[in-house]
Parts: sequence; C-alpha cells; structure tokens
Amino acid sequence: MHHVLSTHLFVNHRLTTVWLEKIRQAGIPAVEIFCARQHLDHRDQAQVRELSHWFRDSPLKLWSLHAPMYTDDVWGRSGPQSVITITEPVKAKRVEMVDELKRALEIAEFIPFRYLIQHIGVGGEEYDERKIEAAFTSLEELSLFARHRGVEILVENIPNHLSTSERLMMFLAQTHLPLNICFDMGHANLEGSVEVAFERMKARIRSTHIHDNDGTSDTHIFPVAGQGGSIDWKKAMQLLNSASGQYPLLLELKEVPGMSAPVDEAARVFEELEKLSGGDAKP
Repeated sequence: MHHVLSTHLFVNHRLTTVWLEKIRQAGIPAVEIFCARQHLDHRDQAQVRELSHWFRDSPLKLWSLHAPMYTDDVWGRSGPQSVITITEPVKAKRVEMVDELKRALEIAEFIPFRYLIQHIGVGGEEYDERKIEAAFTSLEELSLFARHRGVEILVENIPNHLSTSERLMMFLAQTHLPLNICFDMGHANLEGSVEVAFERMKARIRSTHIHDNDGTSDTHIFPVAGQGGSIDWKKAMQLLNSASGQYPLLLELKEVPGMSAPVDEAARVFEELEKLSGGDAKP
C-alpha cells in the first residue's frame, strides 16, 4: 500500500517547509495536511503561497486536506461560536460555515490535492433529522465547489450518532449523494469492531486514517509502537489488503511528548505494518 502521513502528528506547530522536508527525507511520498489555524491557516495567503512554492519543486505530494474544524487556533476553546459544522440547522450560521470550508478548498488552486476529508457533525453529537438535512444541503454545495477545483470530498466515520459506519451508509443511501468515505480505523475501534465497520463501508473507501486507541478514548496512538492500543494490527492489515490499491495507508497520529523524531518513528510504523501484512512496503 502507498504511504501517506497526516500532519496531525505536529498539528499544534505552525506548518512550515521544515516539517515537510522532514517527511520527504524520511522516504514518505505524500501527506495529508490537517487544516487547523495554528498549523495551516487557510486564510493566510502568505503561508499557503510559501507552501505552494515548496510543493512545486518537491517530489512530496499533497494527497488530501483535512477540513478545518474550528475558526480559532485553540481547538475551539474560544467558545462554541468557533466550531465549524455542516450540521448547523440555522441556515444563516450554516452558510458562514460552508463559506469557511470553501476557503479551505481554495487551497487546491495553489497546491493541488485529491481529497478533502470532511466530518458530519462533531464528536458525541446526537442524531437529529434536521442535522441530516443540513449536512445534505452543505455537502451538495461543497461537492460542486470542490469538483470545480479537481477535489473530491470524502466523509469520515467519527464517534458521534450521525457518522458511525452504519449511520454514514444510511446517510449516503438516503441522500443519494455520490460521495465516498475516508475509513478511520481508530474511530471504527471506538464503535466496537474494526472488521464490521470496514466491511460495511468497504466499497466506498477511498482513503484511510490509521491510528490506535484503547477502545474508549480517541487518542491517536502510534500503531504497533504505541502503548495502550487495542487494535489487532495483523488482522487490521489483512482487512486493508483485501481491497489493496483502492486507498493508501495513511497514518493520523498524535504527537508524543518527548519523542525526538516523530516523523522517523512514523516511517518505522509503516515498515512494521507492512511486515504484519506479509507484503512488501510500497512507499
């Protein structure tokens, strides 16, 4: 499987070409950039242009962009008004949020990428038909805007009552939106079964988020190397390889305090996962 590293690994640091160069030097050929204002500020044209010049001359490719979740640079701690959610039932507020996501999609005009990874709702959000309708309206508009920039929107399974693997498939069947899925293995583990979630969404999976947890908290632990994870990685890799070529192995990890070379450690995780799958590493 092809290897992609999410910059979620150092999302609390401003994204510069220094970080991207570390990824390139580690032999990882592609990245997913996590769009968070303390990391990549989609409103900061100077930062976007600086990165675009670097990508233009580098073999490292931008595979995908994770949609912004907040308008502030402190993970929403400035207040509920900073949350960006496409399930907002009040139209005026939802229009503002969709416009914010469009600004992030405009990055593709400077740095081409294939997918925008989009959440439906926020963590722990309850099911509500009004929110389903709001998500449908938002995604319909965003998908058209994205296609005009060569981007496809992937919806992600997340731990709430709108976006479990079962709910996502129901949503897509109900709305008939021609959308595919980013399979988040850590979130599937929180549902209770990686295998059940994978098999349910398998035909629509186009990208992945690979990380571990203890089955109760969304901790984004390093697979294999991390402490406290509960995913059976040999079985997990067999699942992923059952549809190989359809999507990459994309690590979405959390920074570990005191880890001196997190990008190099991520590269080692790729190697270990490939060994477990019984296949050859394909960076």
